[in-house]
Amino acid sequence: MSGIRDPGSGIWLTPPNYALPFQFVPTNLFDSDDPTLTDIRTRVPGPKGSLPFTPEMLRERPSGDLFGWSQNAGMGWEPSAIGGREFLILSTHGGIRAADGTPVALGYHTGHWEVGVLMEAAAGVFKAAGAVPFAASCTDPCDGRSQGTTAMFDSLPFRNDAATVFRRLIRSLPTRRGVLGVATCDKGLPAMMMALASSHHLACILVPGGVTLLPERGEDTARVQTIGARFTQGEITLEHAADVGCHTCASPGGGCQFLGTAATAQVVGEALGMSLGHSALAPSGHPIWVDMARRSARALMSLEARGTPIADILTDASIQNALAVHAAFGGSMNLILHLPAIAHAAALRRPTAADWARVSRHIPRLVDALPNGPRHFATVQVFLAGGVPEVMLHLRRMGALDTRVQTVEGITLDEQLNAWESSERRVRLRQVLRERDGINPDDVIMPPETAVARGLTPTVCFPQGNLAPEGSVIKSTAIDRSVVGTDGVYRLKGPARVFLTEPAAIAAIKANRVKAGDVLVLICRGPMGAGMEETYQLTGALRYLPFGKHVAVVTDARFSGVSTGACIGHVSPEALAGGPVGRVYDDDLIEIVIDTRTLEGSLNLVGEAGMDVGADEGTRILERRTARADLAADTNLPDDTRLWAALQDVSGGAWGGSVYDVDAILRVIEAGKRLRSERGATSLRQGYGGPPEL
Repeated sequence: MSGIRDPGSGIWLTPPNYALPFQFVPTNLFDSDDPTLTDIRTRVPGPKGSLPFTPEMLRERPSGDLFGWSQNAGMGWEPSAIGGREFLILSTHGGIRAADGTPVALGYHTGHWEVGVLMEAAAGVFKAAGAVPFAASCTDPCDGRSQGTTAMFDSLPFRNDAATVFRRLIRSLPTRRGVLGVATCDKGLPAMMMALASSHHLACILVPGGVTLLPERGEDTARVQTIGARFTQGEITLEHAADVGCHTCASPGGGCQFLGTAATAQVVGEALGMSLGHSALAPSGHPIWVDMARRSARALMSLEARGTPIADILTDASIQNALAVHAAFGGSMNLILHLPAIAHAAALRRPTAADWARVSRHIPRLVDALPNGPRHFATVQVFLAGGVPEVMLHLRRMGALDTRVQTVEGITLDEQLNAWESSERRVRLRQVLRERDGINPDDVIMPPETAVARGLTPTVCFPQGNLAPEGSVIKSTAIDRSVVGTDGVYRLKGPARVFLTEPAAIAAIKANRVKAGDVLVLICRGPMGAGMEETYQLTGALRYLPFGKHVAVVTDARFSGVSTGACIGHVSPEALAGGPVGRVYDDDLIEIVIDTRTLEGSLNLVGEAGMDVGADEGTRILERRTARADLAADTNLPDDTRLWAALQDVSGGAWGGSVYDVDAILRVIEAGKRLRSERGATSLRQGYGGPPEL
């Protein structure tokens, strides 16, 4: 075959009239016009030196251990140093960076773009100490890049897949003495924590990937994700959109600038004791960020030397501490999915909705950060104000923490907080925030009495009612204060506007078919319908449109950690599981009541055709109805996600962390097999056609 192709890469190019910056060369398919390519040797000298085997090793060690040393020498490790303690560095690294940091191939997002720097810094510490570091990666997608696309169908299921890959990588290096995990963002970081938590008898430490910086001018990464809706509504110009879109990710690495799922997961990882004190939300690329990786490597070697496994760090008490810190930060609702999954991986009790509600009622929100407000400070400013240990100082004074728990520093949480309170680091960073940004650190992280005086309310409420008999969730602290009554209660009674896909709902908003006072109901987007997709495109558009704060959203999907407004998600059961939300029609009357102080809430159908008949009669109306005829899973839902939805459903569902509970899954399979046998069903093999006839 002959044709036209790039002489450098050998890639065939069609059609041939493309204007490309190199000369076209007619050639044979197998030729590259470079005679040196065929100068191939079949033997080379190999590494210098010899391996430090002992007679005992050769007699007793598995062949894999011995051949592993041969592999190490082949990759260039000094043979005489091969016998050091082995540590595994796992990460979510993505993209290819040149030595100067410029891109050769892009990653999916800034959150994993620079984590290779952290890996290299940690590896250098291991090597200098005579240890042998190994490195492996499983990269992760970007929820921001996935918003409004079918990529969102893979978002939450990916977390379980990545956790499985990380666990397999850990087990596939049987000689490792400890694991250092580096991750930053929405799904890769929870997956990493799940994998480390499941390594019960290993020394493990988490290194959070930090945050990106604010642009000197422009918009943050939350607001900028709404430029399409704002442009369509005439709120911004094309030139403004192009300018702010270019500048928003002001530095090349780190998670987003708001307290979304990525930042909250970093906070929770530190609160659990899995990472060093004051490591969450560090500014990516800065020396203080690189120093964190180096200190983490030293801490891991100390944990291994003392025989302290991750199981000694992760306990029921540390889970409760994480719940308290989450409430004080006003963190993302997505941790309701992730923290139970981490607890499950650690073989601990999974926190329930009742646990979240109990903690949220007793722990005030102390942090003013995007998107909660009131002043909306960026995550890097929260870091400078003191981050997790500063919040924990307040919680300790309140008696809201168990400070006897162990941390990866090898000391108790109480000892860690004492060290933080008297540290020069604390004094200097808070001073930097004052001098460079003109911000009082106590306006970012407030004492409880100040937070209450400024009207900061608790975070998470779990409304129930005839539309959500098994519960739902709303980030009550993110409801616009101007639509909350003086009694602290948000009330809305309005007509339903029902949509079965997010694109249809967005199109309606852009076309002004959704009005103030409406209740936008988005169904068939739960695990069975769309992999429990995240719907920030929808909530973000409403936030930045003038009428948006007067519209409520009710869905069986989930929300981004940066979502704001009266947005009720996780409505259970989901529509495709027979939930009553799948019997709602346009112009049904829906009533929402959220007490932002007591965290009590309700979600009810109270009428139809504009007539208010109350919640009790609304229940009877729903009972008389059958499911909508148009309910269906998304036609683009991948089989991989359908399988995930089924497995997590029998493992406790979304309220149980959307995990894979192997014992529960096997029980269901065995029950199904027995039922098939009782009904005289043919074997599974016969059901698929059996062997071909000979």
